[in-house]
Amino acid sequence: MRLGLNKFLSPFRTIVVSYVVAMFFFSLLLFLPFVTQEGTSVSYSEALFTSVSAVSVTGLTVINVSETFNWIGIVILALAIQLGGIGVMTLGTFVWMVLGRKIPLSQRMLIMVDQNQISFSGLVKLMRGILGVAIAIELIGALILGTYYLNYFDTAFEAYYQGTFSALAAFTNAGFDITGQSLVPFVDDYFVQLVHILLIFSGAVGFPVLMEIKEYFSSKNPHFRFSLFTKIAVSTYFIVFAIGGAGLWLIERTEFYDGMPWHQQLFFSMFNSATARSGGLSTMDMNELTLASLLLMSGLMIIGASPSSVGGGIRTTTLAVMFLTIRSFALGRSDVKVFGREIHPEDKQKAFIVLSVFAVGLFASVIMISAFEGSGDFALMAIIFETSSAFGTVGLSMGITPDLSQASQITLMILMLIGRVGLVAFLFAIRAEEKKTHYRYPTERIIIG
Repeated sequence: MRLGLNKFLSPFRTIVVSYVVAMFFFSLLLFLPFVTQEGTSVSYSEALFTSVSAVSVTGLTVINVSETFNWIGIVILALAIQLGGIGVMTLGTFVWMVLGRKIPLSQRMLIMVDQNQISFSGLVKLMRGILGVAIAIELIGALILGTYYLNYFDTAFEAYYQGTFSALAAFTNAGFDITGQSLVPFVDDYFVQLVHILLIFSGAVGFPVLMEIKEYFSSKNPHFRFSLFTKIAVSTYFIVFAIGGAGLWLIERTEFYDGMPWHQQLFFSMFNSATARSGGLSTMDMNELTLASLLLMSGLMIIGASPSSVGGGIRTTTLAVMFLTIRSFALGRSDVKVFGREIHPEDKQKAFIVLSVFAVGLFASVIMISAFEGSGDFALMAIIFETSSAFGTVGLSMGITPDLSQASQITLMILMLIGRVGLVAFLFAIRAEEKKTHYRYPTERIIIG
């Protein structure tokens, strides 16, 4: 019986189950009566949705977090966000190391799947590095924001309390806030916005990238070379960020930005482009944007962050490999070359599978939610925006999530779970066991396109 269970629970399925268990565990904690403020309460469905959103580091909510939970509830929420951001296996590995236990092969397999790695080499070192760098960045962010928030809050405790949660939410790209208004109160404070943008970048660019940057500055090796993954992930991330910011400015310069000074237009464009990739924090009401901008931001949410990061979406490397493959085909080449290296055929196949499944899943979810809500209850754009936000684990909202039916909210929760686990890991989790075929049929070409 045990052997059969172990065979069924492959590393990919174990990761999915681990996140599901974590989501239900934190939902029970958030449902406890003493974690809410006096005179308020949450239903279990609200606690579950909040937990799923926190562990998946999304940020969509059906309640006002700041008005519902007391400090105990906020601490529980922060722990759920931290677990989801760093990853279940990273914290699990930390526990093993604290206990002085040797990391077994089965645990290393789970680490490899959770962090989207392709080999066992250096996994434990990577886990230690991720945990150390993540905590260091969050502490620096908390110190900077907390100290600066002394200008906004009456007491030092409140300033550092707000600053610590803001730094955690920004680095993990969780999208939660305890101001009750996200970053709208800081719409004219460019320093606060810039710090949050840098924290969002740090969490979304990918943990392997952060490890290589750390090694680059600490290594005495003059011949140190960044990996192909880092080169593609970083370049694609900032190219999309620049295109997103420029596109938002071009669309809104005569609309929402009309009459604003250039610096305010710049920061609205920069912040919205950065937060739409996975951050989920906002300095404005999304309903103020035009239809074209909402579609553009939905596209940015679909692209998302880099692999092995806190963000979701199809990921930057998927977009890059897809674009480079199309470019090679247009140039009459069968291979895909970039930065002096050639992309592995299996990676090209994965990129198109991820893109195809994500597109089908998003389209199906939009249809399902539209059917659940009935004709005319919600604008189609709002449904597309909310669905893209959930699947990309972003957290930006046009404000319709609390008013959606139970069925629609369950759909969003499933999307958030898949988005956090990652499409590749999820597909391998539901994939049947590979079977060897002992014969082949004759090959025949078909017409494509």
